[in-house]
Amino acid sequence: MRSTSLSQALLLTPTLLALLAGGACNKDAESTTVPAQTPTQDDSDPVASDNPLFSASTLPYGVPDFTAIEIEHFRPAFEKGMAEQTAEMKAIAESSEAPSFENTIVAMEKSGELLRRSSDVFFNLTGTVSNDEIQAIEAELAPKLSAHIDGIRLDGKLFARVEAVYEARESLDPEAQRLVEETYKDFVRAGAKLDEAQKEKVKAINAELSELTTKFSQNLLAFSKARGVWVESKEELAGLSDADIAALAAAAEAGGKPGQYLIALQNTTRHPLLGSLENRELREKLWRASAERGNDENGPVLARIAELRADKAQILGYPNWATYVLESQMAKTPEAVFAMLDDLAPQVMAKAKAEAKEIQKAIKADGKKFKLEPWDWLYYAEKVRAKKFDLDEQQIRGYFEMDRVMQDGVFFAMNKLFGITFKERKDLPVYHPDVRTFEVFDADGESIALFYADYFAREGKRGGAWMNEIVGQSKLLGNKPVVVNCLNVPKPPAGQPALMTFDETQTMFHEMGHGVHGMFSDVTYPSLSGTSVPRDFVEFPSQFEEDWAIDPAVLASYTRHYESGEPIPDALLKKLLASRQFNQGFDSLEYLGAALLDMEYHSVAPGTKIGDAAEFERKALEKHGVYHPAIPPRYRPPYFAHVFAGGYSAGYYAYIWTEVLAADAFAFMGTKGGLTRENGDAFRTSILSKGNSIDPMLQYVDFRGQEPTVDALLRRRGLKK
Repeated sequence: MRSTSLSQALLLTPTLLALLAGGACNKDAESTTVPAQTPTQDDSDPVASDNPLFSASTLPYGVPDFTAIEIEHFRPAFEKGMAEQTAEMKAIAESSEAPSFENTIVAMEKSGELLRRSSDVFFNLTGTVSNDEIQAIEAELAPKLSAHIDGIRLDGKLFARVEAVYEARESLDPEAQRLVEETYKDFVRAGAKLDEAQKEKVKAINAELSELTTKFSQNLLAFSKARGVWVESKEELAGLSDADIAALAAAAEAGGKPGQYLIALQNTTRHPLLGSLENRELREKLWRASAERGNDENGPVLARIAELRADKAQILGYPNWATYVLESQMAKTPEAVFAMLDDLAPQVMAKAKAEAKEIQKAIKADGKKFKLEPWDWLYYAEKVRAKKFDLDEQQIRGYFEMDRVMQDGVFFAMNKLFGITFKERKDLPVYHPDVRTFEVFDADGESIALFYADYFAREGKRGGAWMNEIVGQSKLLGNKPVVVNCLNVPKPPAGQPALMTFDETQTMFHEMGHGVHGMFSDVTYPSLSGTSVPRDFVEFPSQFEEDWAIDPAVLASYTRHYESGEPIPDALLKKLLASRQFNQGFDSLEYLGAALLDMEYHSVAPGTKIGDAAEFERKALEKHGVYHPAIPPRYRPPYFAHVFAGGYSAGYYAYIWTEVLAADAFAFMGTKGGLTRENGDAFRTSILSKGNSIDPMLQYVDFRGQEPTVDALLRRRGLKK
């Protein structure tokens, strides 16, 4: 998942997010206007005068000095940063010079340095080391930032200058033309052409949305933490490895209950331990804690978010929020998305039903008479998988030790494809002791980026996996990228190795795909750099990189036992690879359910009152023929942060959309020799370096020679021979 530095608080268009946060991605804003602000701190205030955020970092790559930055520094930095950018934008809007690309668009790109710097640091911390103080500031900032952004986008004088440059854009070079077109489109989509009464309505909606999305996110963090499952006896944990049990004991001790065991919730409905726990009662308790969380807290919040988005879309001239969002994506229309998802549904449902029959047989073979329930699926699916492929998950994990996967797997593959190398830097400050820092060098020895690896789960870190940019690439600003990859692998007790599942291994490769998309960016303007692309393109490079985890040369490099150093036996490896398409009906149906829920919530008509989340969910799934009592959606609405707190509203379909691109591209590369520098350089040149400086489909066609087909995807998921 690609995360943006501001997605926790509000959704921003690429151009204006770059003004605020140095070019991070995500489109379609929810924000508002405010008059020019003045800082509440002055130079006589020691917090202000000693505030490290007030000056550009002198460390390599402009990386923040996390040892000097305190929580108390953020409020004055944001206030001063907003005031400075407001003044800069006012000067552009009221300039007596005729509008030009340089004095309008480029000047906007250069504005807001302090605000960008503060945002990049703060919103990385909200996702990785959050606490009560950070959350309080986040909640306070959300409406202020929303108001600040609308102060830019709904300024009539400023838009008049942008429009004048837009009308004369033909004389500009291609990248400059692209920037002007994107900037103009962003202003129009924000409401720049509305009358004053309509603008006021949009401002009010944006202000409320910014508060609600922050509340949703903070509620989720709170009740996910509160609803972890406590276990009193080790006997209840039968089926888990000694390492897993030790980790649960350590979590309980950290939570103030030594001698017990704490199973923390994951961000998804399923929980990985459901595949191993023998105790059915505990499995049900864990599943319910996960699947039933948050309806009381977030049910009303998400309903109001969806209703407000629909109302805003109507003011902007669209029939619903999905139509508004998709206009600027590759898919273009909700009809195209529904058609794709509905076309997949019958094949996926058929495969899921066949899998369910196999699992019910496994339950019977186990001497049990109960009907298959959601908390049984993973446990008995693992039995079916073990029987079919003779696999032991705990045995497999011994060959996926975290550091070896990173160094000899991910870094190895990136070197073979792109010629880059990673050198650890222990001299630079980090925001948490678990974070590791690497400098990235190109094939010619030039340093090109800084990479933070933040792979362990911890309290205060949101669930899932994502990529952030602390510094975005830009020739205009002279910035080299600083990229963060986050996972949530349970941290083992001190002295024990961090052993990963194969899914976690692929996730590490996935996030590095986002990472190189940011690190290889080679554009001039921050608004167009790196991952500042449509949501249904941004997951393409990441899903493409996943498949290198199973490339024979890459596997041979990193799959060695953490104790003996011996390579994974060929027979075991073949079984593992053969099993990858197992349970794909379940996996695909989980995903389709979530994607269709997202689309249904964001296709409601303006004025619709949304009721109970559970009722809405069931009706939506039945409508599309994807309801299965044992396979709930990957995310149920109260904890579907992608779409109700992040940048993926009417956009969760993007994972399957971009998987079409990824599967097609990987298959194509296989016909050209696979893991070679020639192939890697072609992908880097056509895709990874371009950001949003060229239309995404044109990027793909430049690389592939044609538009993608779905054949490779269906084969990848085992839905077609």
